[in-house]
Amino acid sequence: MTKDIESGLINCVIVKDLSRFGRDYIDTGKYLERYFPVHNVRFISITDNIDSLQKPYDLLLPIKNIFNEQYARDISEKIHASVSTKQKAGEFIGAFASYGYKKSPSDKNKLIIDEYAAEVIRRIFRLYLSGCGKMRIASILNEDGIVCPSEYKKMNGENYRNSNRLQTTCYWTYSTINRILQNELYTGNMVQGRKTQHMRQKPKSREKSDWIIVENTHEPIIEKADWEKAQELLKRRTRTLSLDTNVSIFAGFLKCKDCGRAMTKKAPHHYYCGTYVRSGRQYCTPHSISHAVLEKIILKDIQVILSHTKNLRQLLDQNYTAALAHQKPSHTPKASQLHAKLKKIQKLKQSIYEDYKEDLISKKEYITYREDYIKKEDLLLSQIKRLTESLSGRLPDTCPEILPETPGKSWCRHLLEHQNIQRLDRSIIVEMIHKIEIYDGHKIKIIYNFSNEGEYSFPPQSPAPTSGIKA
Repeated sequence: MTKDIESGLINCVIVKDLSRFGRDYIDTGKYLERYFPVHNVRFISITDNIDSLQKPYDLLLPIKNIFNEQYARDISEKIHASVSTKQKAGEFIGAFASYGYKKSPSDKNKLIIDEYAAEVIRRIFRLYLSGCGKMRIASILNEDGIVCPSEYKKMNGENYRNSNRLQTTCYWTYSTINRILQNELYTGNMVQGRKTQHMRQKPKSREKSDWIIVENTHEPIIEKADWEKAQELLKRRTRTLSLDTNVSIFAGFLKCKDCGRAMTKKAPHHYYCGTYVRSGRQYCTPHSISHAVLEKIILKDIQVILSHTKNLRQLLDQNYTAALAHQKPSHTPKASQLHAKLKKIQKLKQSIYEDYKEDLISKKEYITYREDYIKKEDLLLSQIKRLTESLSGRLPDTCPEILPETPGKSWCRHLLEHQNIQRLDRSIIVEMIHKIEIYDGHKIKIIYNFSNEGEYSFPPQSPAPTSGIKA
């Protein structure tokens, strides 16, 4: 709707009442008192007898918006209380039952066994207890043509979507087997409350000690003794990651162009598609590239970019002054602009954690990158605090931390600070590059943070290692 308003296609917005327009009193007030008047949009709320064309908004408008928000908060708290009560009573309140179970036709809050999927679960535990590794179990299930949990639910007509799964992944993976082996639900105990969510906030994971676990609520698939043996094996088989592994500056940025999975670092200094390494050639091809070739291509490309920025200081000064001249006080940089950057850093941090959990990077690499991202988070938070400070009319000699939208990108500051880059490091990659996609035909695509893209070919690499063998 806002796009159509700004395009001049809409000049009037009509709602039944204010609560239908919005329950966040701050955002609602922003639209009614600032956004709509600036764009000459008439606002009508029928039951509230509000028409911005006939008369100005009365003094009760902000109060009504506050009441609407408090009503939503009250409903939210009541729903949370009701859900928590059901969870503590051992009732299942999820939208989809875990693989191996299904909802009872007579009671949607009770789980019953899905015999086909339950037999697959039993087989997974039998294989693991007999000495098979998680990747080997995944390979066996894939070879036998058994569909993965997400696909199985779709085949049963469930509108299920796993937000952690890539669209192209329709097979068993290491992480799926790992989750199943650790799921206490299969012992007959109801396990819920792993995450918590408040109004207008993203779900947050809880500590295991805060989970809601109720024993003996449904028929078990796995005997308690077998499940405990599996947990003991999981602890014993946790691989001690080498702290002497060379840290890769590209970790978290390399993606296979075909399957979308992260690239895996293989000995000595090559990267291969993670799907190919873990599941074999039938699911993806190597997409191999050496670290030296990749570093050479990216360094050369960045140097070419820098060679065209001789007058960058003057250009940024002009853009900065022009941006300030055309900005209204209410449109100066706000926290939301920096929150987007903060969200990106947090996403990268999560990506690194997922790579570490799947043994794609070492513990030392994970710790190094995590500390790097934490520092950047702290920097962004300090920038948000400084948003209230007035902005000067010219770009200072030392690049400011807060700039208008166009010249304020962090990559601009990095270009000014490193106009003669001779060697890549982790900070340059994080600042300037969004993603690097590796094709199978000896080609890569570099996607920069400043919306520029480049595709480059590289010479064929040495033969790929045998799939399924970890470095």
